[in-house]
Amino acid sequence: MPSPNTYVHTLTELQIAALRNLLQERGWEFSSQAYAHWAASKDKVKVVAYESGKLTAQGKGFGEFVQFLLEPEILHEATFGYETELAKINNPQESLPHCGIDESGKGDFFGPLVVACCYTDETTATALREAGVADSKTIANDAAIARLAGVITKVTQGRFALVVIGMEAYNRMYGQFHNLNRLLGWGHAKALEKLLEKVPDCPRAISDQFGNPYSVQRALQERGRKVILEQHPKAEADIAVAAASILARHEFVRRLKALETSFGVPLPKGAGPGVKAAAAQFLERYGRQRLGEVAKLHFKTASEI
Repeated sequence: MPSPNTYVHTLTELQIAALRNLLQERGWEFSSQAYAHWAASKDKVKVVAYESGKLTAQGKGFGEFVQFLLEPEILHEATFGYETELAKINNPQESLPHCGIDESGKGDFFGPLVVACCYTDETTATALREAGVADSKTIANDAAIARLAGVITKVTQGRFALVVIGMEAYNRMYGQFHNLNRLLGWGHAKALEKLLEKVPDCPRAISDQFGNPYSVQRALQERGRKVILEQHPKAEADIAVAAASILARHEFVRRLKALETSFGVPLPKGAGPGVKAAAAQFLERYGRQRLGEVAKLHFKTASEI
């Protein structure tokens, strides 16, 4: 009988193959295991696809794997943790005025880091939920992200802020911080400060928890320090954070496509094998000295190629 820390589901052979391809694209590390087609691990989560068709997922963060990858991309259903998430949605706190902060691009070798902060109140929260706004990781494709970003822009009447850390700035700042979480903390704080210029009376901000919970607080300036800042896991269940995640992802995709057009080479998302091949193609055409114009140089991919 599986433990509470293990997820078990039966997949078809086609689903097992599709999941393997998806995990390869996203940089998971594969290994062999007895009686299994394959085993894969990333970020303290281990997934095993057994020859019987049974799939298991365990480790810290296995719930995120199920909710944000397996269910939307392979199973095309949303059942895991449904009651918990529904309780959060119905939480009256979500209807109170506040803003949410989220980022996109931190796990992508190519492209910038984008942080968004979005303000919602009772009216906008309801409208965004009805429009289908949810965590960007559960949205099927770039076209759907773009459509929802347009909805958010209209519904919130522009009460959001974006901070785009372009490639050269990203590599320079990472060299100064020597830590991704500190860089994220700076970006979240900057986005909140920009949002407060538009909505100075915003009383509360919510963001996902990463690294030291005080990294954002320390980076805030005087105006931001007056806001109640909440950080907790799965913050994307909150509608303001979900809206921010979509705005950030849309801007990331737009910037990545602009880089592709500018350099005339494919720049895939993620950090998987396809990314490594594209990076090799870029090096062949432009040389090592220009890689920092399109890629995050502290990634292992940069040293591997």
